[in-house]
Amino acid sequence: MLRPVKIIIEKHSDGYVAYPLGFKGVVVGEGDSYEEALIDVTSAIRFHIETFGTEAFEENDDKVSEAFVAETRIAI
Repeated sequence: MLRPVKIIIEKHSDGYVAYPLGFKGVVVGEGDSYEEALIDVTSAIRFHIETFGTEAFEENDDKVSEAFVAETRIAI
């Protein structure tokens, strides 16, 4: 069974960081490119599921239907 997983990928000055939504614990991937980070996080997700089984998913797993990135400004 294939299950869709939403991934957040952030671009930083020294590379990319990727993490999935809807999992218990920390699952992170990284790479020098967007594609490398996506491949790395996919591998990390597989390992997480192999280790924890279906318990790896959040208990209230309504399956994230969309993910948004927003920005706001905070006075400091």
